[in-house]
This record gives sequence, structure tokens and C-alpha cells, in this order.
Amino acid sequence: MNKILTKGQLSLVIIISVLVIDQIIKIWVKTNMFWHESIHITDWFYLFFTENNGMAFGMEIFGKLFLTSFRIIAVGFIAWYLIKIIKKGEAKTGFIVCLSLILAGAAGNIIDSVFYGLIFNESTVSSVAQFVPIGEGYDKLFYGKVVDMFYFPIIDTHWPMWMPVIGGEHFIFFSPIFNFADAAISCGIIALLLFYSSYLNHNLKDVSTNK
Repeated sequence: MNKILTKGQLSLVIIISVLVIDQIIKIWVKTNMFWHESIHITDWFYLFFTENNGMAFGMEIFGKLFLTSFRIIAVGFIAWYLIKIIKKGEAKTGFIVCLSLILAGAAGNIIDSVFYGLIFNESTVSSVAQFVPIGEGYDKLFYGKVVDMFYFPIIDTHWPMWMPVIGGEHFIFFSPIFNFADAAISCGIIALLLFYSSYLNHNLKDVSTNK
């Protein structure tokens, strides 16, 4: 019996699905929530709208143009590598899935960085962003902000008073705010490291030597 999807088709389905879901969530948040507005889902899960200029989970390092350019180069390399191993036909399906998740997540954040500054006006604590004519947004091409919204304060408490130095201070376990694209990248990388690290090294050597 023939497989429902080839590895190339599976990769394409994953990439398109992640991109569509990611952008639907981001656009809904951007056009329906005030900046730093919080929606309580459960005591350990909130939708909290924020934006960042940096990489995954709100980290902000180096300049904005450098980060956007780095993302594009990284996505280009991953796409090239993914196409090469799919054409060889020997890569494991799980390995293809991991790389597809990483590629899609990185591409999802690139869309924000490249285009959101052009097509949205500014989100503030008193106004919700709207689509605007291209070029009339809050910033120029390549200078858009990445939209984040998932917040999981699984443990929100204070350190015991008897503890030295930090006693009584507020403590939140897992405070980063992230988006669906970040989650796809993280899942792909974690699964890659857990199950395919040696396989990745082997394939990189094969591709680089064109075996």
C-alpha cells in the first residue's frame, strides 16, 4: 500500500500548517488586544500580548537588522539542507519533521520582522493595532516587531522568608512569553537533540561531501 504522503509532501504540509496557524494567532492578537493586555485562561496559562525586537522567547541581542538578516540566512540554509536530504531519499521521517518544524517556526518570526512594521500601526496600551496601507505602518521594512502571546506562569509564588538573600522575593517558574513559531522551533530542536543528534552529524557530513 502506497504511503499517503511522501517525505517532501509531509515537510511541506508541516511548514504551511505552522505558518498559517502562527500568523492567524498573531494577527488575531495584534488586532484584538491592547499592548500588554492579559487574558486569563487558567491560573497557569494566560494570553499576554507583547512584542519584541529579538529572537525566540523575547531575547533581544545585537541590532534589529542583524537579527532579521541572520534569521533569513538561517532559514535559507535549513531549507537548502532539507531539500538535499529529501532528494537523497534516505532521511528518517522524524528527522524531516524536526527540521520542518524549525524551518517553519523561524520563517514565521521572519514574517513579523520583515512585514509587520509596514502593514500595522502601533499597538499601545490604549489602542488596538489595525491594518494600514503598505508603508504607513509603525516602522520600515525589516524592522517589524515579533508578536508574542503565550505565558505559562506554572508556579507563581514567593521564596520562603528563611532563605538567605532571596527570601520573600517574587518567583515565577517559566516566565518567558512566546508564540506558536517559537514553540515549533523549540519542539523541533529538543526532539532533534534527543533522538537525532548523531544522525544529524552524519547527514551534515554526507551532504557537505555530496556523497
